[in-house]
Amino acid sequence: MLEKIHLFLTDVRAERRSERGATATEYSLLVAFIALVIVAGVFAFGTDLGTLFEDMGAVVGLWPTSP
Repeated sequence: MLEKIHLFLTDVRAERRSERGATATEYSLLVAFIALVIVAGVFAFGTDLGTLFEDMGAVVGLWPTSP
């Protein structure tokens, strides 16, 4: 009886370890995908966003200051 309990507990521990590895892999793939999307966005819109903020800065710079 004790052997069966020991085997059961050993199997449960091994199963938990394998799930941790799978979870770490899933999270690393998710982080890599998010990084790829950010890099693609910067390449696609980086110059346009820079121009937009420069134009906005020029307009704001022309606003009168309060006395």
